Amino acid sequence: MSQSSGGIFDWENALKRLEDLDRQAGDPHLWNDQQAAQKILREREALSTSVNRINHLDQELQDHVDLLELGEMESDQHVIEESERALLSLHAKAERMRLESLLSGEADANDCFLEIHAGAGGTEAQDWALILQRMYARWAEGRGFKIEWMEEVAGEEAGIKSCTMKIMGHQAYGWLKTEAGVHRLVRISPFDSNARRHTSFASVTAYPVIDDSIQVDIEDKDLRIDTYRASGAGGQHVNKTESAIRITHLPTGIVVQCQNDRSQHRNRAQAMAMLRARIYEAALKRREEAAQALNANKSEIGWGHQIRSYVLQPYQMVKDLRTGVEKGNAQGVLDGDIDDFLEAALAARVDVSSGRKP
Repeated sequence: MSQSSGGIFDWENALKRLEDLDRQAGDPHLWNDQQAAQKILREREALSTSVNRINHLDQELQDHVDLLELGEMESDQHVIEESERALLSLHAKAERMRLESLLSGEADANDCFLEIHAGAGGTEAQDWALILQRMYARWAEGRGFKIEWMEEVAGEEAGIKSCTMKIMGHQAYGWLKTEAGVHRLVRISPFDSNARRHTSFASVTAYPVIDDSIQVDIEDKDLRIDTYRASGAGGQHVNKTESAIRITHLPTGIVVQCQNDRSQHRNRAQAMAMLRARIYEAALKRREEAAQALNANKSEIGWGHQIRSYVLQPYQMVKDLRTGVEKGNAQGVLDGDIDDFLEAALAARVDVSSGRKP
């Protein structure tokens, strides 16, 4: 197997870089500069993981090819079929790794803040926002990622008006950045006594968690800071306290909220980290839009701006309107099976960025 991916992951240079990082990690003076040390160790861990996965994949490939050849020599149809199935599975795994290697953007490897906001429509839209929250939580849990709940505003009757979750895992932002936009649901409403079909909208915003090594200048005079009582629906991830924080960045209009801690001081620190990340993400998006002409985050939450449609009645179908990917198992998608959509959107994004036709 060729251990590269079209120049995105250069195998020889990766090995040389890993050797260099190993030498730096062994330097007894490394921790004289803690920020630099942390950056080196994060890069080393990520690169080492990629190299080990490719080596493991290469070994698996060789093992299955050898087994297939043995089965053919002995005319053992069971071994042949088993080996062919394993090779097909390995091909899918290699394709997934190829896509992951494309996550080479400035912040793609970082953790991710994910915001969900219900659109117009009251209870219907708020229930839909809660369904999306659960979908992303299931997806994250399925990947072994951790979730920290930053804030949640409950709906009056059901669902949520908004929420922010911090999804922690390697390349979380890289995968989820393509989810930004408006998501549309069509179903028979459980809140309508006449059992009529309703269309609901919710918006998703994704932005990377950044560390102190990235400089984002924020002046105190540009901030409005409000405190309020946590208003989530309750449960293990929302504390009912008087210490919730809302920060508005006046020049940009960006608003962040945090209510996950009983300490107002810690909530404020978390909210400031979220604000720095939002401002940084906005700068990244401006640069990216210059090349890709994409602006999913700033659209109206309603008709004509959706990136994906989820139809539950009269038939089941989830369709991504950017890539054309469709899945008939809508409930499976809502249970977190969204990888096909993420992979297609990522591949299309890279094609546009490189000037190739998707």
